[in-house]
Amino acid sequence: MKDVKRKSVGTHFSMCVQPAFIVGTNNEDGTYNFAPITWVSVTNEKENDYLLVISMFGTKRTKQNVIRTGVLSVNLVSTDMLGLMDYFGTHHANDGIKDGISYDVSRGDVIDVPILDASRWIYECEVVKSVELGESTTFFCRIRNIQIDEQLECMDTFDVNLTKLEPVIYSEMYHSIGKLLGKIGDFSE
Repeated sequence: MKDVKRKSVGTHFSMCVQPAFIVGTNNEDGTYNFAPITWVSVTNEKENDYLLVISMFGTKRTKQNVIRTGVLSVNLVSTDMLGLMDYFGTHHANDGIKDGISYDVSRGDVIDVPILDASRWIYECEVVKSVELGESTTFFCRIRNIQIDEQLECMDTFDVNLTKLEPVIYSEMYHSIGKLLGKIGDFSE
């Protein structure tokens, strides 16, 4: 391995490399609402019991819907959905219904939440705890159901070939994953 020369750049830079998701919620009038959210991760509550951790900043309608209903869908964005993610990110619910682009919506199988038909991996979640810090709220969500593309095969908890999912990765710009490098242990000497 090569030694890397580094420099200090201050504390305002962030390399928040995150998979991109579109969160689906129910509005008070029964219509659906979608917003791109990239502050999504997981934590382990107990053995084999994962919680999705989702942070939302500000006062967006999606956040208010999650606080009000306690349920949401979390739809993975693949590269073919990039136009939809960008549209949802530049059009806000306060401006009216987001119908300037065509997309199909269904309902969850376990929880009554809107889901995007184009997504290859969808979590149906219910909030079990939330933590507020300034203008951010972090939701700890029990995964009640996962829907995946029928063409995907998962052999165990972490056996997901991301190159087949083609997720959009966000860090102030959109990125994609290029190739599968190997499994844990493939590079040990």
